[in-house]
Amino acid sequence: MNHFTPVPSLLGGILIGIAVSLLLLTHGRVAGISGVYGGLFRRGAKDRDVRFAFVAGLVFAGLVVRVFSPAAFATSWSATLPLALVAGVVVGLGTQLGGGCTSGHGVCGVSRFSTRSIVATITFMGTGGLTVYVVRHVFGAGQ
Repeated sequence: MNHFTPVPSLLGGILIGIAVSLLLLTHGRVAGISGVYGGLFRRGAKDRDVRFAFVAGLVFAGLVVRVFSPAAFATSWSATLPLALVAGVVVGLGTQLGGGCTSGHGVCGVSRFSTRSIVATITFMGTGGLTVYVVRHVFGAGQ
């Protein structure tokens, strides 16, 4: 582990917990990003303004961090635009197949003791760990 940051990580987790709790308490919605974002494009969505505000808040927060702490976006990942687009589409397909994303299942579902979300989160984490292992140790990349 290169950067152990328990205090900022704890504060970030607290803020995420507050945000998802407020959305659930005030609007009865689980803060699954893929579901919130996908609902922006569904016909007849009654809560489009809430969805738009939520997504706009995510984008705005990212822009604020980019301005005040550009190092937070530093990465050694050098994927091409086509690869990044394909990866995004695959993630989108996975969220549809899994009935939600890591934020909806992992943050919101697990905290509600949803069996479906617990199984989905174990699947996400296991698949992610296996992917890292294969990429690093079988293909020898990313070392």
